[in-house]
Amino acid sequence: MSYIKEFENGLKAVVTEMQGSYSVSCGILVKTGSINETAEENGISHFIEHTTFKGTEKRSAYEISGFIDGIGAQINAYTSKEMTCYYTKSTIEHVEDSLEVLSDIFFDSRYDRDELAREKGVIVEEINMSEDTPEDLCLDLLAESFYGKEGLGRPILGSIKNVRSFTKKDVCEYMDKYYTADNVVISVAGNVKTDKAIDLIKKYFAERFKRIKSAKQWNGERPDPKNLKKIKQIEQSHIAISMPAVDLADERVDALSVANIILGGGMSSRLFQKVREELGLCYTVYSYLSAYKNGGVIEIYAGVNTENRDTALEAIAEEVEKFKKSGVTEEEFIRGKEQIKSAFIFGQESNSAIMQLYGRKLLFTGDTADVNDRIQKINSLSYKDVSDVIDGFFDLKAAATATVGPKRSAPETETKREKDFSN
Repeated sequence: MSYIKEFENGLKAVVTEMQGSYSVSCGILVKTGSINETAEENGISHFIEHTTFKGTEKRSAYEISGFIDGIGAQINAYTSKEMTCYYTKSTIEHVEDSLEVLSDIFFDSRYDRDELAREKGVIVEEINMSEDTPEDLCLDLLAESFYGKEGLGRPILGSIKNVRSFTKKDVCEYMDKYYTADNVVISVAGNVKTDKAIDLIKKYFAERFKRIKSAKQWNGERPDPKNLKKIKQIEQSHIAISMPAVDLADERVDALSVANIILGGGMSSRLFQKVREELGLCYTVYSYLSAYKNGGVIEIYAGVNTENRDTALEAIAEEVEKFKKSGVTEEEFIRGKEQIKSAFIFGQESNSAIMQLYGRKLLFTGDTADVNDRIQKINSLSYKDVSDVIDGFFDLKAAATATVGPKRSAPETETKREKDFSN
């Protein structure tokens, strides 16, 4: 069971006691990512996440690392489309040390010009690495084809041009908009007493915010889906399809997760068995559900021989149509339900996963998860629940597509199937 505390300035905290654990995970979750960025700002959320570790008024970048190593802890961060997270994992006796150093980097980072310049080189190489990873390119292109060039369609890393242009002034102005008390959750999970954790959060976070109210969050309209292609001289073609789904708080998330598992979530899934095992058209094919605060998508990805691209696309589309028309078997339903239940239960054994799961839910829904309640909801899922979401979603007529790969011997034209997706 978790305990939620909201402070007078709007900051929220969630503490989850795990008495059988020997460690504690602490995280700062900020409700902003590439979704809130303008075209000129694109990449700045990720840039801030990197440069926040590069020295504070109290510690140099090396001293931050040395302090964490000295207490045997771990510290890291990541940026997603909707959220930036800074987190630690430590032994029980170093919870206060962990929260203190997180507070130090969060509130007192200097963003020194020389450090920013050095880190720009690191991020440029991260962008270059992504450019050399066609799966990443394909899924970024898919986001743009589904959401357009704004909001959830923006890439997390941004462009090299943008990254090279960012200054301390840009960083501070962006943080003034979104690094605010009402836009942050502090999440702590592990073998720690709730009262102690709340006292430490109050000491190191609650009374340090100068900025209280967040700027308006992005909530734009999604444009019509598109079929986008990027020519890149690589060995394979990478194809992806995106169809509308549900948002994070929708009661149908679990049923849709079961349906997704059956379609493309594992080695026994429909897509894996048909496209890889039976037809031998690919090495990798999968589907997944991405649920955001406002909306969601079911996405399908495959890497295929370039000359087989249209054949693979047709095979995937036929399998989706068959899935929507004929539904699933009782055996598939039971197997899918057990898979999402076990994945949730396995996650409860990691305090890092719980810290992020409960913190994210509080950040985006204003509430937190209850383990027993969630398991009960999964157990109570019916065959009809899953059949209903299959009938209501998995709509190729509303789909967007993306392709990354080399030129083929045949002319590059939009196939009939691709035209069908967006008509």
